[in-house]
Amino acid sequence: MIIDTLKEKIKGRGIRIVFTEGWDARVQEAATKLAAEDVIRPVLLGEKEEIEATAKENGFDLTGIETMNPAEYPDIDKMAVKMVELRRGKLDIERCRKALMSTNYFGTMLVQMGYADGLLGGATYSTADTVRPALQLVKAAPGNALVSSAFLLLKGDEEYMMGDCSINLNPNADDLVEITLQTAKTARQFGIEPKIALLSYSSFGSAKGECVAKVAEAALRLHRMPIDFAVDGEMQFDTAVAPEVAKLKAPKSEVAGQANTFIFPNLSSGNIGYKIAARLGGWEAIGPVLQGLNAPINDLSRGCNATEIYKMAIITAAQKDMDI
Repeated sequence: MIIDTLKEKIKGRGIRIVFTEGWDARVQEAATKLAAEDVIRPVLLGEKEEIEATAKENGFDLTGIETMNPAEYPDIDKMAVKMVELRRGKLDIERCRKALMSTNYFGTMLVQMGYADGLLGGATYSTADTVRPALQLVKAAPGNALVSSAFLLLKGDEEYMMGDCSINLNPNADDLVEITLQTAKTARQFGIEPKIALLSYSSFGSAKGECVAKVAEAALRLHRMPIDFAVDGEMQFDTAVAPEVAKLKAPKSEVAGQANTFIFPNLSSGNIGYKIAARLGGWEAIGPVLQGLNAPINDLSRGCNATEIYKMAIITAAQKDMDI
């Protein structure tokens, strides 16, 4: 229902989304469906011959869908000059031209210069390949100390958020505060009123350790802030979601037993957690949705399918009209 609601909001508005892997069959399947439904205006990046060969092999009709090859872009020199400026002299003009032959850098500059409204990549590239150009060229939005990610988990009429599952390796207490604030904002953009649990292997001091301490410190700092959503921690996952456990371990918590948004203490636990939910629990995991950037740029899992790309493209386009 979340995806359908977002789709109706953006349909027919001509929002242009760049796909960095225009030669990939999964990307083309999603893009042709999005174009046919007039949800977005896809832009497929890559060599025209390779894109057309994939389309022919798979029976996709790319009529009316824009394709762009960085090597044939007429304003590549203008783009390179702008990139030198954005990189503040760290790269000279020739190195920028070379970097722009990569569809990741080229696509990110299309967004930065206003030609496209957003970017979606990662079907074949790593997360770092997608995120690095965004951090260097689009940069974090004002007021954001870092960029993080969140996953939307869906099953039937149940909806949850999880962060950060793909960007920050070992966030400190300050980072966890920032990730929590960003994930709360994303949850609300998807119509979820956040009740946030800061997760750990300890529930309110039941165990000790460096990881426990930083999560507890993040919770303390959040409680001191003028925020308008419920958050508590540190707590174990069963304390966060099971009312009977929460009654025993955290009877005074407003979040325990009813959390719908989860903040993990590090990347390892977050990445493992959402994949267990998806693979063994039967949850649909949509994301990662990048948070804290100046423009809608999102990453895909390399194991994604066309349906997941379709939905992430809708989310990316919807972020154009959101206060991201």
